[in-house]
Amino acid sequence: MRTEDVLAAVATGLWHWDRATGTVTFDAEAARLLGLPPEPAELPESAARARFHAVDWVEFQGVIGLAVAEDTLAEARIRVVDEAGAVARTVRARARQTDHESSQALVGTLEEVPAPHPGTSPARTTVTGDWRRNREAFLLDAGRALAEARSTSEVMRVAAGLSMPGFEPSALAVFGADGGRVTMIGHHGYGPDDVEAFLDIPLDGNHPAAEVIRTGRAIYIPSADDYARRFPAVWPLVERFGRRSWAFLPLINAGRSIGAWMAGFSVPVAFTPDERSVLTTVARMLAQALSRASVHESEKELSVGLQRSMMPTVQPDIPGMTVAARYVPTGGGLEVGGDWYDMIPLPSGRLALVIGDVQGHDVRAAGLMGQLRIALRAYASEGHHADAVLSRASRFLAGINGSGPQDPRFATCLYIEVDPATGLLVIARAGHPDPAIRLSDGTMLVRSTAGGLPLGIDPDTDYPTTRLVLEPGETMLVCTDGLIETGGHDLETGWKRLRGVIEGEHAADDPAFLETLADALVQAVHGPSSHYTTGPLVDRREDDIALLLLRREPPAPAAARAAPPLRRAVMTIAQAEPERIAEARQQVRDLMHDWPDGDQTDSAVLMVSEMVTNVLVHTDGDALLMASISGERGHRCLRVDVADTSDELPHRRHPGEMASSGRGLVLMEILAGAWGVEPQGEGKNIWFELYEADRPSPDDLAAIT
Repeated sequence: MRTEDVLAAVATGLWHWDRATGTVTFDAEAARLLGLPPEPAELPESAARARFHAVDWVEFQGVIGLAVAEDTLAEARIRVVDEAGAVARTVRARARQTDHESSQALVGTLEEVPAPHPGTSPARTTVTGDWRRNREAFLLDAGRALAEARSTSEVMRVAAGLSMPGFEPSALAVFGADGGRVTMIGHHGYGPDDVEAFLDIPLDGNHPAAEVIRTGRAIYIPSADDYARRFPAVWPLVERFGRRSWAFLPLINAGRSIGAWMAGFSVPVAFTPDERSVLTTVARMLAQALSRASVHESEKELSVGLQRSMMPTVQPDIPGMTVAARYVPTGGGLEVGGDWYDMIPLPSGRLALVIGDVQGHDVRAAGLMGQLRIALRAYASEGHHADAVLSRASRFLAGINGSGPQDPRFATCLYIEVDPATGLLVIARAGHPDPAIRLSDGTMLVRSTAGGLPLGIDPDTDYPTTRLVLEPGETMLVCTDGLIETGGHDLETGWKRLRGVIEGEHAADDPAFLETLADALVQAVHGPSSHYTTGPLVDRREDDIALLLLRREPPAPAAARAAPPLRRAVMTIAQAEPERIAEARQQVRDLMHDWPDGDQTDSAVLMVSEMVTNVLVHTDGDALLMASISGERGHRCLRVDVADTSDELPHRRHPGEMASSGRGLVLMEILAGAWGVEPQGEGKNIWFELYEADRPSPDDLAAIT
C-alpha cells in the first residue's frame, strides 16, 4: 500500500512547497482539506496562501523560518478559508526542509483538527479571525515584501504574489506617464501578445489608467457592464480576458502622481470600504516601492556609466602578449570608488600598464581617480621615464590636496613600462602591492620591487625603478589591495589564497586562459558571478578590486618541447637596503616551493644569505641575484648566481669556533652540488648549483654545525 493511501485513510494530506519556483503541490487529500477538488493539484504560492487565514499564515512563516534555521520540524494550526474568506476548517500543518544545505524546498503534511471552542485560544496564537485582523496581517506581510524589493521587476513579482482570502487579483498592471503618453511599466496575468494594445496610450485618452493619472483619483469598476458603459472605446480590448471587476488606483509618492495600478479580478468584487482601504494601502506601498526601485536603478545606471567612462578597454593586439582586466566596485551608494587601471601607448613604441587606488570609496575618490588617471596618461605620453611619471603625479595630487577641500587624499600606484619585444618590465611603485609572476610551470612568485611613498603625501618623493624580464609563457598579475585583503586577510594570507588560484589547474595553452584566470581570481574573493567590468557591475561589500593580467606568449610548440620548464627570479639588493636580504631568501624559497628535499631548500636559502651578505659587507657595490630552476622533475637543477662589481675574488679561510665570518666558501663546498667563481669584465660572479637527485649526508649536515 502506498504512503499516500495510508495517510488518506487517516485524513492526512501531503504537500510540497518549492520556494525557489514559487509553486506548492498538494496530493488529493491535502487538496480536499483546502476546499479544492480531491485530486492532486499544483498551485502558485499566492493561490495557496489565499486558502489560509492571513494571520495564521504570517505566523506560520515565522515558525518555518525558525525551523529552517534550527533544522527542526515546523508545526502550527492554520485556519482554512473559503473563497468568501469564511473559516471552513482548521488544520495542523507540519513542514521540514528537504535539503539541509538549502531552505528552498519544504515537504509536510496537513491534518484536520477540531476548531478551538469559543472563548479558548489556539495553541500558538490568540487571533479573533475578524476581517480587520486578517487585513492587518496581510498588509504587514505585503509591506515587508515590497520593502525588500530593489528593482521594478522585483516589485512587480512581489505585487503579483500578494493575495488575501476572497480577495486575490488575477491580473495586475502598473502604468506610468511619459511625454503625454501612458506606458505599461509591468504586468502580471497577461501574455506578451495581450498587452500590445496597452503599451502606448494617450494621456488624454478614454482609458481608466489615463484618467487616474490625470485626476489622481481611484476608479472602481465592479462589473463588466459598468466597464463597457464608462469606457466603451477600451472595452472591446478588455472583454476577451474574462475579468469580472477592476480597480484602478493612483500611485502617489511625495504628493506627486507617478502612475496608476490596475488590479483585475476573475470574481465579482463589490469594493466595500474595507476592500477599498486595503487596495489604497497597497497602492501607497507599491508607489513607494516603485519610487525606491527607480532611484536604485537610476543610481545603478549612473554608476555603470561613470565606471565605464573611467575604465578604459585594454588593447588586445599587443605583439607577443595578451592582457586581461577586471574591475569590481565596492557595494552600496553609487558603487563608485578610487581603484583604476589603465593601458597607455608610449612614444617609444612600448606601452605602460598602470594600476592604482585612491583613498576612499565615494564620489570624491572617483573624481580624484579620474583626474589622476588623466595626469598619469599625460605625463606618460610626454615620454617621461617611469620614476618621473610617478614623481610628477605625486606633485599633481599634492597640489590638488592643498587647493581643494579639507579632505586630503593619497593614492597608491604601480606603473610598469613594458617592452613587448623583449619582455622587459621597468617598474615604479608608490606604496602599492608588488606584482606577482606566474612562471611557465605554474609557480607563483611575488616579485619584490623598490618603491616610494603613496602619491600625494610628499611632492618631493623619489620613486626608484626595478627591472624585471617577463619570460615567454609567464604571466604577471598586478592588483589593488581589495583582491588581496578582502575577507579579513592580511597581505601574507591574501597572497597565499591567490597563490592557490594562480597555481591551480588552468590550461595555459587555452586561448581563453587569461580571461579564465581573471574570473577565477575575482571568484576566489567574491564567489561565482557572471558580471564584472569591463562589463556590468557586480555587488561589493568591502573594497574595490582592480586587476590586470599580462601574459607573454609562450614559444612555438616545437621550441617548447625542446626546452625544459624554467623558473627564474632576478633581483638587486642595494648597499642601502640590507633588509632586502630577507626578500632574497624568500624568493629562493618560493622558487623551490615543490622541491622534494626540505634540507636542500634550507641549504640553498642559507647559501644565498651568505653570498649576498658577503657582497654587502666586503664590497662597495650592489648584489645582483639570479636564481633559476631547469630540467625535468626528478632531475631538476637549481642555479644561483650572485654578481657584484668588485674585482677582489673570494678566498677560502679557516674560521675558528667563535668566528662570526669566513664560512661562506666552506658552506658552499659542503652543501652545493657544484660551485664556482667567475671573473667578469667589471666584477665577478659567484654561483652554486643544487641537484634534485642529490641528498647531503647526515655527516655533511653535522659538519655545518
